[in-house]
Amino acid sequence: MGLTIKGTGMYVPDVIADNDDFAKIVDTSDEWITTRTGIKTRHITNGELAFQMGAEAARMAIKDAGIEVEDVDMVLGTTVTADCLTPSMACLVAKEIGIEDAVCMDLNAACAGYVFALDIAQKYLECGDCKTVLIVSSEIVTRMVDYTDRSTCVLFGDGAAATVVTKGDGLYSSVIKSSPQGADKIFTKLPVPENPFKTGTADWGDERMNDAPTGFMQMQGNDVYKFATTAMPQAVEAAAEKAGISLEEIDLIIPHQANIRIVQTAMKRLKMPKEKCYVNIQDYGNISSACIPLGLCQLKEQGQLKKGDKICVVGFGAGLTYGAAIFEW
Repeated sequence: MGLTIKGTGMYVPDVIADNDDFAKIVDTSDEWITTRTGIKTRHITNGELAFQMGAEAARMAIKDAGIEVEDVDMVLGTTVTADCLTPSMACLVAKEIGIEDAVCMDLNAACAGYVFALDIAQKYLECGDCKTVLIVSSEIVTRMVDYTDRSTCVLFGDGAAATVVTKGDGLYSSVIKSSPQGADKIFTKLPVPENPFKTGTADWGDERMNDAPTGFMQMQGNDVYKFATTAMPQAVEAAAEKAGISLEEIDLIIPHQANIRIVQTAMKRLKMPKEKCYVNIQDYGNISSACIPLGLCQLKEQGQLKKGDKICVVGFGAGLTYGAAIFEW
């Protein structure tokens, strides 16, 4: 059984920081950032919370799908930057948009989160437990950005996107995987709780993780680049093989927008033309799990998706996680 993306929506904050803005606070330049990342601007929250941005995107997706909130029987939230440790962002979004009765849960698969959520949605739709799934991907990545670290602070933006997913008759194939031995390549630690009973010191079993500051993202850029440029083409190839189609039959690839060099290298390894790859990193930067569904929303609004198109979404991120899904529009 396939799936149908019945509606899409997105929300980005009004505050936009361009590369010249970053040059004022850290040793960098527009030329340095653009040539290494492809990013020109990114949207940054001006007080909007992740669940509030997600709710705006969800309302738009529900309206676009032509359904009512009562029709949604599952809300899947994808985020690494939720507003609360508990309850889930999915529950907060559902409350905000007026859903009274639905399964609500969050999924943390980092920047591959949307691909993982899409696969979970398809499984619930296929077994019949759900008829309409709302996927809400909302990220305030700037929550964990160190604005003194020029190698990372220029990469990230904030935003949200949502999709309404129902059953479909077309092609569907997915491959989702993780390489957990690389879990220390990208991480953000929470502080260790202080309490009157504490007598020991937390030990992560890794010197680098022990020494890292809490609250700020730590990333080994070279290792992440090597992983991403290998994982992205592997995931696309595996999903195409599982679907029984050739790479040439894929009409469009929507990748996670991490870095333009990663995307370009992966497409070369796939031996696919760059015209088949959707890129919007120049306008939004890396917004983690929201990148892919935001791209879907833009493409639909622009009328660039045709019925029967074979779409491949592919993500990779901390964990290390990666995956791809192929479906017909």
